[in-house]
Amino acid sequence: MGILSLLIFLPVIGSIVLLFLPKEKEYHIRAIAFAFTIVTLFTGIRTLILFDSSLAGFQLVEIKEWIPNLGAKYHLGIDGISILLVLLTVFLSPICVLASSAITKSVKSFHISLLLLETAMLGVFLSLDVLLFYIFWEFMLIPMAIFIGIWGSGNRIYAAIKFFLFTMAGSVFLLFGLIALYIIHYKHTGILSLYLPDFYNTHSHLGKLFFLFISFGFAIKVPLWPFHTWLPDAHTEAPTAGSVILAGILLKMGVYGFLRIAIPVFPEESQYFAPYILGLSIIGIIFGGLVAMKQSDVKRLVAYSSVSHLGFVMLGVFSFNLQGITGSIIQMINHGINTGLLFLLVGMIYERRHTREIADINGLAVSMPRYSSIFVITTLASMALPGTNGFIGEFLCLVGGFKYNPLSGFLASLGVIVSAMYLLLVNQKVIFGRPTGNNVNLKDLSIREWIVLVPLVSFIFLIGLYPLPFIKLIETTILEYVK
Repeated sequence: MGILSLLIFLPVIGSIVLLFLPKEKEYHIRAIAFAFTIVTLFTGIRTLILFDSSLAGFQLVEIKEWIPNLGAKYHLGIDGISILLVLLTVFLSPICVLASSAITKSVKSFHISLLLLETAMLGVFLSLDVLLFYIFWEFMLIPMAIFIGIWGSGNRIYAAIKFFLFTMAGSVFLLFGLIALYIIHYKHTGILSLYLPDFYNTHSHLGKLFFLFISFGFAIKVPLWPFHTWLPDAHTEAPTAGSVILAGILLKMGVYGFLRIAIPVFPEESQYFAPYILGLSIIGIIFGGLVAMKQSDVKRLVAYSSVSHLGFVMLGVFSFNLQGITGSIIQMINHGINTGLLFLLVGMIYERRHTREIADINGLAVSMPRYSSIFVITTLASMALPGTNGFIGEFLCLVGGFKYNPLSGFLASLGVIVSAMYLLLVNQKVIFGRPTGNNVNLKDLSIREWIVLVPLVSFIFLIGLYPLPFIKLIETTILEYVK
């Protein structure tokens, strides 16, 4: 078994082990789930060591016959577009296990779902066969919908159904577009193939229509405005680990789909529709920030901030230049770290106060100074303060946007001001307001919570102060990509 296969299926092995454990042994269940995510993390680090950043093509490739009659193969590979996303996935997974101590219902099922979701996410980033990619893509929906529907809060059933219907609708359009590409490629070449690069630069008089079908599936997952309406409900009702995975990794699937499939398969159509997609991205940047400013639920505020931040990522992608695409990939990692941190922090205060209303959680700096320090650092990174990771990503995306079209760059830069407004406002109320009621004597961070938060905070400063190693990992691939 190659290292990429090992990376994908280690969590599955962990879920099988959990199946044979009695559901009453909660401590052992958590420990084994954590152990398998840690082993997967070290396998990811080993993958990084083997990865040669000076090469632009796919590396560590694995190919096995699968369904010859369809031309489908078990085909895996990794390059500069996927390497950081794979590392982010294996990095966040053990953190999600540690952050789920508040889960007391169906603990065994929860951790099995978490491990299977990790496998699906890694499978999407590493698949080079279109059918294999789509299977992993669809499989992600099941554990995520289960997360929201079973372990969510409040209106969780509505949020789970809405999430499933929206993403399934997008997947239907995506499937139609991929089948069309498969048929067109066969008619042009007489070869049955589902190898993704074989589809690159596939020409058809219906290319614009097929691009729209495929893009619709990815736009919902981003989520690009106005296809974002499922996201606030899913984020708000999901358990903490679900929100971290949703923000940290699942939202990146749509952007990855644009980079890996939609743009290289339809380069001319991408250029044609770029002004429209950039327009929607800029609306999302400003709209998400303005709506976040009006939220009374702090978790819903963070959810709408994701709409805004992913708008910057899409701006970078559809700038079609080195700075923009580099910035989009770096910003996807930053968003996973920063927004994941914010959801973890919201979850920690919810465990103490059992409310997410901003009006009810005020003045935390008095009783929880350590928690408050990390909260402030994270929000400053989210508003792209120089010296933090958010600045590097947003700056590169904006540079790319200005290079593509100065008006696009200017309008998108207004989102930086809007994000500063709502993030400073939430700091003023939650951290520096006057403490009332039960907020006076709250317990500060525990050792487990420190272990959860410190690795993420470390990357805020590591990427912010020394981004070169991260940029070097992806630079060669992006240079080849934008030629």
